[in-house]
Amino acid sequence: MTPGFSSRTGWNLEESGLSAEVRSAKEQGRPLIDLTLSNPTACGFDFDADAILSPLQNRAALTYDPDPRGIPSARAAVARYYADHGSKVDPAHIILTTSTSEAYSFLFRLLADPGDHVLVAQPSYPLFDFLAALDDVELRPYPLFYDFGWWIDLAELERRITSRTRAILLVHPNNPTGHATAPAERVQLEAICERHALALIVDEVFLDYVLTEPIRSFATGPHRCLTFVVSGISKIAALPQMKVGWLAAFGPEALRTQALARLEVIADTFLSMNAPAQHALGAWLAGRQAIQQQLLQRIHANLAALAAAAHLSWLPVQAGWSAVLQLPQHAASESTSGSQAKSLAETLVQEAGLVVHPASFYAMAGAHRVVVSLIVPEAVFSAGIRKLTEWCISRGLSAAGGS
Repeated sequence: MTPGFSSRTGWNLEESGLSAEVRSAKEQGRPLIDLTLSNPTACGFDFDADAILSPLQNRAALTYDPDPRGIPSARAAVARYYADHGSKVDPAHIILTTSTSEAYSFLFRLLADPGDHVLVAQPSYPLFDFLAALDDVELRPYPLFYDFGWWIDLAELERRITSRTRAILLVHPNNPTGHATAPAERVQLEAICERHALALIVDEVFLDYVLTEPIRSFATGPHRCLTFVVSGISKIAALPQMKVGWLAAFGPEALRTQALARLEVIADTFLSMNAPAQHALGAWLAGRQAIQQQLLQRIHANLAALAAAAHLSWLPVQAGWSAVLQLPQHAASESTSGSQAKSLAETLVQEAGLVVHPASFYAMAGAHRVVVSLIVPEAVFSAGIRKLTEWCISRGLSAAGGS
């Protein structure tokens, strides 16, 4: 007999069409320009190695003195980060995790029984599907729509709430659309959560990468419903390898107190955050501006390259590291190879040597839309945009409209 496996891991593990095209191109030695690169440590930024690594030598880390919520100095550093965003956060209301993924897992376990529902915006990042499955939670989408900006379909969101719905999840600013939740939407979201006794989970990892008008953190009050804000230094300090995240709890005092007590037991069960990273967190957060400035300069430069390109348009970006490009509508319908239809992203690998993400990767409508990273090195990004422009011209495609 062979061992059985959990149904929660019964994913489709077959290679996607896009992955197959990329693999084939590499095996054939064909050059590729990867416009999806979003690992900041692989994008040519100048990291201050001494400033990042020296805090890890804090001798206090030699003593094992576990605190389920995280050591006080580390939580105080997170509170100072929110103070810089105009939010007063009590360090006692913060729980450190090894990542935002772990923070989500803690919250799914806190809020939902197996089979319960969490509503999540679409389009959004596909990671949530895997996290929810591993915690036996069912994700149900609610739609975002584009009409001179991205908006939440609040009426449809409320229609999708059932007796098993436990929370609403949103990313602020969203990835990959790069839009922020509007203040009026926030008020209505909190009212919906209050009316249906739901929690609100807000991912703010891109909060520091604002390209237009300021964006207000959900850590600022008032909080009419139980609210959890998650973030971490993967984006804030561009240090994904250091594995530091957190969640902060807000809302009516009685609910918040009970939630934190339960979360403390969950955190105590795993005690996952290592001591050296906790002791270094204050220094990493204090030094975040230097790397953030480099990232923002790169993002603006790449957006300028997009603005200078003919035959391309893109949706406005308020914040974050991604841009949604809109190729002419008939570009997608012409994406064929012989008799076999291919996605636009697969066609671009095959015909232009370009790697982009299809809109479908983020559950976004529009086969003519693709998503690119804005932190790709400038020379690589410009070369990729030139290639994409040349491909459009070779196909006789005109621009899809203004940006």
